[in-house]
Amino acid sequence: MLIQMFVLFFIVGLVSFGGGYAMVPLIQREVVERYQWMDVRHFTDLVAMAGMSPGPIATNIAVFVGYDTAGLTGAVVAAAAVVLPSLLIMIAAGMLLYRIRHHKLVQSSFYGLRAVVTGLIIYAAIMFAGNTGALKGSTYFMWSQALIFAGSLIALMFFRKHPVSIMIISGLIGIALYT
Repeated sequence: MLIQMFVLFFIVGLVSFGGGYAMVPLIQREVVERYQWMDVRHFTDLVAMAGMSPGPIATNIAVFVGYDTAGLTGAVVAAAAVVLPSLLIMIAAGMLLYRIRHHKLVQSSFYGLRAVVTGLIIYAAIMFAGNTGALKGSTYFMWSQALIFAGSLIALMFFRKHPVSIMIISGLIGIALYT
């Protein structure tokens, strides 16, 4: 299992662009559907915990999945595997891009990459919302989830509140509404 985990997270780290949230659909497909190390609800909970933890989201997801699946050794293997490709690629790419950063083709390629990364992040958000049950259940549950979402978005975009404070407040609202 540790070899499968290393290969999985190495590939995730190698082929995923756009940051940790862009990796979520790929990790979910592999962890939940292919290897069946956990169900989708548990995976969604791990992603939520990873998002609230300090550090890069992809590394946090790898650590949580690794630990949940194979203990401390799994956490170390998964974290090393997901970070290693980026480390190696960024060293090489940094050296190359520094030399060709002003070339028209390089500048143009980044416009295409920005568009696909935006799409991946939106897809991950939609899938995450569906997995949390926010799009299912009673009308009260759906509306209360929509209001928490909207309030969080407004606090982030217009009032520039810190994400951690929004998560804490949303958690407290969840406790008040659902217990």
